[in-house]
Amino acid sequence: MRKMEVFFDYSCPYCLTGHEYLVELISKYQDIEIIWCPCEAHPRPEEYSRYSDLCVQGLFYALEQNIDIWDFHMKMYNAACKDGVDIEDPVALSNVFIDLFDPKGMIDAIKEGRFEQAVLDANDYAYEESDVWVVPAFRMDGKKLDAIGGVGITKADLNKFMNPV
Repeated sequence: MRKMEVFFDYSCPYCLTGHEYLVELISKYQDIEIIWCPCEAHPRPEEYSRYSDLCVQGLFYALEQNIDIWDFHMKMYNAACKDGVDIEDPVALSNVFIDLFDPKGMIDAIKEGRFEQAVLDANDYAYEESDVWVVPAFRMDGKKLDAIGGVGITKADLNKFMNPV
């Protein structure tokens, strides 16, 4: 089984598009296991309009709870990029997932800081160890597919990257 690392930020519209391409393509590649590698495109204290660290903490909570991760991703991307949810408010963000789990567990995990270090470690893994500069980014079999800043990736490029031939 090949392993493909997917680096992304939920607040990035190019990552949402890349995720939608991945959803369309993954069924053609049953030999690929996805390794989700969240990272913040603009981590604190960088000046930015919205921070996505709570989104990443939510992902770690969902993974801990064995939630359907594909469903979780789409709900989180929609919350951050389309639906105008305040992703810096733990209650507003957690309520997006009321049909997947009890939001109180995610709210408590965020307020307790249970996944704060995991967010920092994920950022370090992306930027310091995996040479990610722009998201979305993909790593597999020693190859890299990086987005172009302000453009993202194309479905054709992702398909070519996933195809071993």
